[in-house]
Formats: sequence, C-alpha cells, structure tokens
Amino acid sequence: MTEKELLALLSADPRRGLEQAVRQYTPYVMKIVRTKLSGICTEEDLEETVSDVFMMFYRYITQNKKEIRSVKALLAVMSRRRCADVYEKSLKHKDDIPIDELAELPADEQWDNDRRQLNEALHKLGQPDEEIFIRKYFFGQNSRSIADEMGMRHNTIDKRISRGLKKLKKILEEGNDG
Repeated sequence: MTEKELLALLSADPRRGLEQAVRQYTPYVMKIVRTKLSGICTEEDLEETVSDVFMMFYRYITQNKKEIRSVKALLAVMSRRRCADVYEKSLKHKDDIPIDELAELPADEQWDNDRRQLNEALHKLGQPDEEIFIRKYFFGQNSRSIADEMGMRHNTIDKRISRGLKKLKKILEEGNDG
C-alpha cells in the first residue's frame, strides 16, 4: 500500500489503518529501535518499545487526522523519542537487581548492619521526609508523583530531598563515629 493510500485509510478507519501500518512498518520501526537500544535492552524490551511506538502512533492519528503528512516520518520521530525515553529509564535503573535474583544473594552481616543503620537514619529524618525518601529511593517514584500523592508541590519535594540528603549524610557520619 502506498503512503497516500495508507493516509486515506488512517483518516477513514483508524483501526484498520493502524493494522496496515503495523504490517507495513514494523520492520522499519524495529530497525530504528534495534539501532538505538541494542545491547541496552532485552529482546522483549525491544518488542515492547515497538508496541509502544505504535500505540503512540494510534493515539496521535485518532487526535490529529488532518495533520499527518507522512506515516514513515511520523513513526521515525516517535520511534526515536520512545527510544530516548527507554534509554533514559534504563540508565536510572542500571544498578537495580531483579527481584528474582535477590534470593540468590549471599547473606551478609555487614549488609544487614548497613541496612539497619540506614533504616534508623531515615527514621530520624522524621515525617514527611522519611516517607518521601522511601517513595523516591525504594519505590522509584519521581518528585511529581510523590508531590501529587502527598498533596505537596513538586519543588517542595525536591527541596526536602536535597536538604534530607545532607541531614542523612550527617546522621550516618555521626553513627559511624560513635
């Protein structure tokens, strides 16, 4: 199907147009995704990224039917943007240990002691700082979602984290000296 015919189908019947776009452009989108994320993500993550691109595409075409001039160009831009998001997210979590591998880690008294000290230090921060730190560093929430859930402004959360890190460092240093 030509680009012009696909654009007409997307305009007339977005669902069928999406099906055709998926058939026609999956190898193209996958090539972009593999080029950008190969060696960073698993095969499943690459496939999920391609699916995400087509979902973004579908949302876009249902909202902006008249504005699309090139399916291929739009998919290329969306693919690159999604790859950038996935790459950024992978950098934030590159040192995370998958939960199924936690049971395989050897027991370590020093680890238990460090964890206990950190837990006590967090508790000394008091509320709401303790909750903010747990949400940010243990649950991986960003400042905006923490702020929304706690009824605060996101810049307040950022400031509390900044000040809290200094307090936490001081508390931990005092604990190691004594």
